Amino acid sequence: MLPFTFVRLQYRSGNWDTDPRMPSNLLHSLIQYTTVPVNEQEKVVSLESAELFKYPFSYLSGHKLVQFNQKERQNFETYVKNGGFVFVDDCNHDVDGLFARSFEEQMRQIFGANALKKLPNNHKLYKSFFTFEEGPPTTSFELNGWGDDLVHDYLKAIEVNGRIAVLYSNKDYGCEWDYDFRNKRWLAEDNTKFGVNIIMYALTS
Repeated sequence: MLPFTFVRLQYRSGNWDTDPRMPSNLLHSLIQYTTVPVNEQEKVVSLESAELFKYPFSYLSGHKLVQFNQKERQNFETYVKNGGFVFVDDCNHDVDGLFARSFEEQMRQIFGANALKKLPNNHKLYKSFFTFEEGPPTTSFELNGWGDDLVHDYLKAIEVNGRIAVLYSNKDYGCEWDYDFRNKRWLAEDNTKFGVNIIMYALTS
């Protein structure tokens, strides 16, 4: 089995390089809880590059405008339709924010108006490694009034051939997990466990 690589997608619009400590935190969790071999450094890959097609998992985030150019749009569509998985996280935690509105518009343009749908909270994603009986765990940013001041009790997804190809969150997991993994021991419950589920689902579906 090839080592898992955490790929962060670089796109020309907006700010793609958010939450710098989050990938190493999730990689540490994979090492801690699973037997999946990992590359211990994240890899930044341009959405315009064919290198993306080497990797089954990628992460896209930001606060600002998402407006793909023609090559980015083409690669995104080809990647997800050919088995790739993209975890997309809205760092604004705001369904009416610029990132959310512009990213969702990109998905409408590529996949159609009704492609991005609420994911039922009994989906197998929530049991792919750890069990989350109530669906996606709440983040501290939802509880402290950041962004739209709402607790989103669902995620959205675009499915291709019965599997999640694009998993979309307005819950700001990126910021929630953006801390030095050595500080995890101070938490009553490791909040990165859901990140393990996301990656394990991507690798096994």
